[in-house]
Amino acid sequence: MIELEGVPELIDPVMVAAFEGWNDAGDAASTAVAHLDREWKGEVFAALDAEDYYDFQVNRPTLWLDGGVRKITWPTTRLSVVRVGGDKPRDLVLVRGIEPSMRWRSFCNEILGFAHELGVEMVVVLGALLGDTPHTRPVPVSGVTSDPDLARTMDLEETKYEGPTGIVGILQEACAHAGVPAVSLWAAVPHYVSQPPNPKATLALLNRLEDLIGVRIPLGELPEDARAWQLGVDQLAAEDSEVAEYVQTLEEARDTAELPEASGEAIAREFERYLRRRDVGPGQPSGGHATESGDTSYLRDTAAGRTRQPKPPRPDPGGAPDSDPRQPPLGQEDGDSGGEEGDGPRDSPEGSPEE
Repeated sequence: MIELEGVPELIDPVMVAAFEGWNDAGDAASTAVAHLDREWKGEVFAALDAEDYYDFQVNRPTLWLDGGVRKITWPTTRLSVVRVGGDKPRDLVLVRGIEPSMRWRSFCNEILGFAHELGVEMVVVLGALLGDTPHTRPVPVSGVTSDPDLARTMDLEETKYEGPTGIVGILQEACAHAGVPAVSLWAAVPHYVSQPPNPKATLALLNRLEDLIGVRIPLGELPEDARAWQLGVDQLAAEDSEVAEYVQTLEEARDTAELPEASGEAIAREFERYLRRRDVGPGQPSGGHATESGDTSYLRDTAAGRTRQPKPPRPDPGGAPDSDPRQPPLGQEDGDSGGEEGDGPRDSPEGSPEE
């Protein structure tokens, strides 16, 4: 039995989760949840027992000094709650951690236990994978679900993926079996510039999440960081003719594939989104972002720091062993943040987000 002392009754709660590791290319997904936690001053109310789920030789604990006292931070998954203000306030339950090393079924059951006790209406899991997408174009974000009714009502794809999966796919299926509506949002990160951070992919995930759950998310410095990141990659790509040629090939393929989408209906949808984001209500900042609630009873998660400033990636003169010579990478090939070499969402079939 999970007891949640000190957590107030939540309003229309949605659980938003992301995990570092195999499903987090460029740290885009975990950074998105960290951004929500920081902007809305999340209060950590639970942490899973690290002994149950993590191999400390893979994800090592860290030592730090607190006023001269040595302390240990153990790798784990933490849950926090934030209240989104506005005309229709609602609560988000944020799940942020590292993909577990073992006992995935027990891990998911524990997460679902919290969701049940808190009355969570829907679970949204964020992920990021490596793909053949140019950094110069908008980041593709796919929304997938195992629920055909949810796919129809929320304009999502019903997943047909078969193959190796990570904790994002396992948690989504656990939700489906438990009767909890669940959606996965996947951002595609350019495989040739895969090292974190990737603020452009993080921004794309937050924009899609904003549309999905009907809240306005304060973006802070993310738009500026995304522009700086793209400018840095532009400059490095311009210095290498092979990279520049490859990026141009990706651009042409992307533009050709998107021609059928340039319909009146698609343009109308984008225009409606633009109007929603610019709709500013009383007491709300310009830009169509959510306001913080006046309720300051939630505590800030002291473990959450500001997202690292985007730094232009450095070219890898050697390239990855399995890379195509026509596709010289600008950064490390693996999008995993700490996983084994060669593991990563790039192994997923193109056009079908790995779960």
